[in-house]
Amino acid sequence: MENTTVAMSSTCPGLYCGRMMVNGSVEGECGVCPRGERANLQKVCERCIESPELYDWLYLGFMAMLPLVLHWFFIEWYSGKKSSSALLQHITAMLECSVSAVVTLLVTEPVGMLSIRSCGVQMLSDWYTMLYNPSPDYINTIHCTQEAVYPLYTIVLIYYAFCLVLMMLLRPLLVKKIACGLGKSDRFKSIYAALYFFPILTVLQAVGGGLLYYAFPYIILVLSLVTLAVYMSASEIQSFKNLVAKKKRLVVLFSHWLLHAYGIISISRLDKLEQDLPLLALVPGPALFYIATAKFTEPSRILSEGGNGH
Repeated sequence: MENTTVAMSSTCPGLYCGRMMVNGSVEGECGVCPRGERANLQKVCERCIESPELYDWLYLGFMAMLPLVLHWFFIEWYSGKKSSSALLQHITAMLECSVSAVVTLLVTEPVGMLSIRSCGVQMLSDWYTMLYNPSPDYINTIHCTQEAVYPLYTIVLIYYAFCLVLMMLLRPLLVKKIACGLGKSDRFKSIYAALYFFPILTVLQAVGGGLLYYAFPYIILVLSLVTLAVYMSASEIQSFKNLVAKKKRLVVLFSHWLLHAYGIISISRLDKLEQDLPLLALVPGPALFYIATAKFTEPSRILSEGGNGH
């Protein structure tokens, strides 16, 4: 009986089409599996009950960090020299994103728990099932588009929606009360920026989610290295004395170190702790290298030496 079931179900074409299992027997025609299920090797729709791997959580953490980092950047950009106003907005942005993350986990199955069940990611095509609808007779298409990576695709979009709603509820009132020193047009600019970058992040996840899933550790490392170098150059930090002169500089430095560590952990996945944990010792390396070599690359020094050489 089991062999017959497998034989019947194995005739489903395509990577993601399957038949429904009802009362222990396979029934119905090949088609799309319900949300939260995925076709197994026997082409039978199977409920996803796995817990996400560490790498999946790191990916979700990366996607959750993007709006927070952008919030902080634009708040800092538009707040001018009113540090107290900026600090309150930074804290509010973090609160918005944290509450959104918790609510998103609570509304995702299993509902009411801070855990999720996942189908897992097996290959890049799992993110783009709409490109793999089979046409057995080259005329009719069997539509099997589904979220094969459930819930990694939609959970990010739900999180962005909650972030946007909370921002619109909290931030305008806060900015109106505390940002009195800024002009009327300037005080809301960080909110206007968010109204631009949230749609961009949504399209990025919808179109490039699969590519980001595999590339995000390298994106984190490259961007954190570049932004740290740009910041240290713009702040004219050329020695440890310059670095510790202001608390803000230390906050920026430690934030970048956390991002370096996050990228290293994402690449290594901590499969072998005894080999991977020592890699975290590389985290301070770029900053130390910059400070050690900054004096040799000072433009005024290069120009003066060039003038003396002529």
